[in-house]
Amino acid sequence: MQSSVDYLCAMLRNDDLQQRWWKLEAELIERFGKKPDLETVLFLIGIQEYGQIRKKFSKEQKQDLMHVAVCHLLSQSGFYEMEKVDEDGWPHFRQLKPIPAFDTFEQENFIKDHVLLYFQTNTLQSSE
Repeated sequence: MQSSVDYLCAMLRNDDLQQRWWKLEAELIERFGKKPDLETVLFLIGIQEYGQIRKKFSKEQKQDLMHVAVCHLLSQSGFYEMEKVDEDGWPHFRQLKPIPAFDTFEQENFIKDHVLLYFQTNTLQSSE
């Protein structure tokens, strides 16, 4: 199992995470007209993966969408796999291996790195 220090060293060797994040932020600002925070990006990915765009989501649904996003993002690295889609269209995931213990900064970078990987292979669908 890869330690958090090894993971961070690998990220720094590959490229500058912050530079890639700023580039993604700039693209999202251009698309949506304002700078999104990480929670907003997770919400957008959750909607994308849920596949149903609505004008309004409840607070619980917003939390569920961010959970779907995190599970989907971490499935890219084998931490989760999609188990099923329920009768309401919600994806359900099964955890395959434990997520490394990170401090808050490392955890945010871990998620950001997975968000960036997601955007390398996916584009957000437009409701227009």
